[in-house]
Amino acid sequence: MQGRRGRPREGENEARRAAVLDAAFAELVERGYTGTTMLAVARRAGASKETLYSWFGDKRGLFAALVRRQSEQANAAVAEALTLDRPPREALTAFAVRLLRLLLGEASVAINRAAVAAPELAGVLLAEGRHTTGPLVAGYLAGLAARGEIAAGDPEEAFRLLYGLVVSDAQIRVLLGEAPPTDLEERARRAVDRFLALLPPAPVRDPSGRGAGTR
Repeated sequence: MQGRRGRPREGENEARRAAVLDAAFAELVERGYTGTTMLAVARRAGASKETLYSWFGDKRGLFAALVRRQSEQANAAVAEALTLDRPPREALTAFAVRLLRLLLGEASVAINRAAVAAPELAGVLLAEGRHTTGPLVAGYLAGLAARGEIAAGDPEEAFRLLYGLVVSDAQIRVLLGEAPPTDLEERARRAVDRFLALLPPAPVRDPSGRGAGTR
């Protein structure tokens, strides 16, 4: 005897939601934000338009969910890079490489172009994107500062410095149509070298007062 079909299981809903976000991303790449419609996304995902409105509210909500998913993936990669048992220079370089790959990848480029085309989305991109990654890195830098490995009185400002050195003008160039650079590892290494050179460890005070060394 067959049981009655009830509501979709949680796993099924997650798979359907992921399929909708995949379809939204494909539409975003092909048509841009202004050309993407809820109907087109629903058709592409094999879902109803009513389901999309129920889940996301409107196109802006769908975009926010897409940014949130991208941000969650980015934050997982960042956390992994910064929690590995490795020296700070290696950990920061690993973070820098992953940051460049994420920012210059197809998903990030499409999302940023959407925000440029529709300025009202900029707040969504910041709130769900960089503003969630920043605290992870700032927390790591605060730990380095507490151990005297870098001289960073303001970890958030240190993160902004590191971000600027790593990203430089690479992201805007790709957004304007240039091909992504291929030397990401070298760019990351140079940026981290500059960052650590700008925030060297504080000298260790000699308790005897006869001089000072470095950590």
